[in-house]
Amino acid sequence: MPASRSSASTLPPASVNFAAPASPVIAQPAQRRLIVAITGATGAIYGVRILDTLRRLGGVETHLLISAAGWLNIQHELQLTKNDLHARADVVHSVRDVGATIASGSFATDGMIVAPCSMKTLASVAHGLSDNLIARAADVTLKERRRLVLLVRETPFNLAHLRNMTTVTEMGGVIFPPLPAFYNRPASIDEMVDHTVARVLDLFALGPALSPAWPGLRGDDE
Repeated sequence: MPASRSSASTLPPASVNFAAPASPVIAQPAQRRLIVAITGATGAIYGVRILDTLRRLGGVETHLLISAAGWLNIQHELQLTKNDLHARADVVHSVRDVGATIASGSFATDGMIVAPCSMKTLASVAHGLSDNLIARAADVTLKERRRLVLLVRETPFNLAHLRNMTTVTEMGGVIFPPLPAFYNRPASIDEMVDHTVARVLDLFALGPALSPAWPGLRGDDE
């Protein structure tokens, strides 16, 4: 009669884990990012007001660039110090720091605004010169198919200006001359500036509408 097997020697069945391996956690930016550059054209108030508005809206990490001529205009037109302006941004970059985060397409942003945009900066962007961090960041914005908005300031335009604006438009940029609107009957310069800033930020779908929509006109014959 064969000996019976001891229950103690019986091996438990092997356990098999059929669950899928856990996917790696990919870190996402905590908030949106926007690059704001101020260059050497009149209208420094537009760049400053954009920074103030983004700070008020919240949820947007701002990266600030200011050219040497931009600083001259800020001091002349607004009487602001560097500390005054730096306090309005989350990150401040030197225009000479071509190794900055925003010089690489791997650093995700929602786009870039140059306000105001000088004709020199426009030409640098149009011809892909990347001769400073402002032009390089704009070049990266275009190559990554992100939104680039240039608030060009010059009057009148010569043929080189017009051709450069056409080139940037063909590359995917947005030419946005900061022309005041009068249909909303502004009562002050501040209201005209705020209206332009609202239209610019609407291009990035940032926050609720910052200015009332045009209600239309009704003629006297209706």
